[in-house]
Amino acid sequence: MKHITNNIKRRNNRGSALAYALIIMTVVMIILVSMLGYVSSQLTFSFNRVEKEKAFQVAEAGIYYYRWYLAHQTSGRTALEINTFLQTGGPMGFSPGEVSYEGIGKYQLVITPPVPGSTIINIKSIGWSNRVPGMKRTISVRFRRPSWSEYTFLSNSFMNFGDQAVVYGKVHSNGGIRFDGVAHNTVSSLLPRFNDPSMGGNSIQFGVHTTKNPSDPDAPTYPWTSGTVPNRPDVFMGGREFPVSEVSFTGVTTDLANIKIQAQNGHGVYFDATGVGRRIVLKNDGTFDVCTIASANSNTHAISNNNGYKKNSGSGTCDSCSGECLSNYPIPDGGIIFVENDTWVEGTINNKRVAIVAANLSGGGNQRDIYIGISDNNLRYTAYNCNNMLGLIAQRDVRVLGSCPDNFVVDAALLAQGGVVGMNDNGFSGKNSLIFNGAITSYLQPYFAHGNDGFAVRTYNFDNNLLYCPPPYFPTGTDYAIDLWEEL
Repeated sequence: MKHITNNIKRRNNRGSALAYALIIMTVVMIILVSMLGYVSSQLTFSFNRVEKEKAFQVAEAGIYYYRWYLAHQTSGRTALEINTFLQTGGPMGFSPGEVSYEGIGKYQLVITPPVPGSTIINIKSIGWSNRVPGMKRTISVRFRRPSWSEYTFLSNSFMNFGDQAVVYGKVHSNGGIRFDGVAHNTVSSLLPRFNDPSMGGNSIQFGVHTTKNPSDPDAPTYPWTSGTVPNRPDVFMGGREFPVSEVSFTGVTTDLANIKIQAQNGHGVYFDATGVGRRIVLKNDGTFDVCTIASANSNTHAISNNNGYKKNSGSGTCDSCSGECLSNYPIPDGGIIFVENDTWVEGTINNKRVAIVAANLSGGGNQRDIYIGISDNNLRYTAYNCNNMLGLIAQRDVRVLGSCPDNFVVDAALLAQGGVVGMNDNGFSGKNSLIFNGAITSYLQPYFAHGNDGFAVRTYNFDNNLLYCPPPYFPTGTDYAIDLWEEL
């Protein structure tokens, strides 16, 4: 009996050991399988990570290839030639097929050309590796040519800002700059040094300088030691730069010719040189009134109160811009109002983007001007966004008339191709204030005060919407730059 009991015990012990062994083996197998799965997943992850990085690098190579292509295709061309090239697609076309890159993978470009009046090109580059073609990465980039409307002030000549000037936005001159007010952004000049004409024409100064003495008694006072450029954050809050590259005005004439062609070919409204010019009244219902001017004062440029307007038909006249002398048109959104004569502009823009151009391109005769500040009217937007944008482009001058409000507000980008943006020299008495929201480009020195005349207080605000939504057909540079980059 005892022998039988011992055998049973031995069998039970062997069974328990076997069970324990099975449990241990199961646990070990589970651990080994888990470890192998983890190692396998890590190897797969590393492999995919490498291939994903290759796909990204290939996609980025596609972007930089097109940047190179665009630079070479547009180099040395005028703005008109560049626009023609972009609209036709060029020799590469806008939907190239798959392109192999260095034996690593392939990319495909999806290129959206600019709409008429814009310089923005949107590009998507889709890249993948040869080993895992299904694993794709996409980069989206925006290219644009910087517009002249990116400057609050841009001039080909010397500029002088008095101590009452407050400027929010970039300022640049191809001549020197004297700045005695407050600049909240960068002030730059083409010149390293220049002879300042506002100081008697016998004073060599830095390309950007100020004669305003600092309030800090420890700061160096004017004039400074030769060769030193003191830090003046009280005047140049955004800093100053000189010398920098030139912003050339020579291509604007070609731009004007292109603008006229576009207005005549369905992208705007064209008016000929009838009378002494046109009066344009922008209306917030999306239309504009226009009258042909029969008579205006040659000095003050005030429109005559008696018989000042021509009738639309026949030889009669009107005393006001109304009735048989008035015509009404839709504002060409994203387009142009081109006048081959002097132009008087007033009113309000409401959800429209338009450029108004005054230029004589028919040969002979005077260059044409734009006048604002008519009949005590401001020039306004209903809202500050990309849907509201006005550009005024004059072949010669853009002038503020003496009939402007005592506190004048202007919402626009102004450009005087061969002359000046400024107050009219005759019939302009002292005014309280000018608040300008936009951009001023003036071949000659812009000015809004002279002695006791002009605006006592002048505030110039940059409209940030002008960075990406310049007025249609506003002049631009010729070099493309990347201003937006993202992975989709």
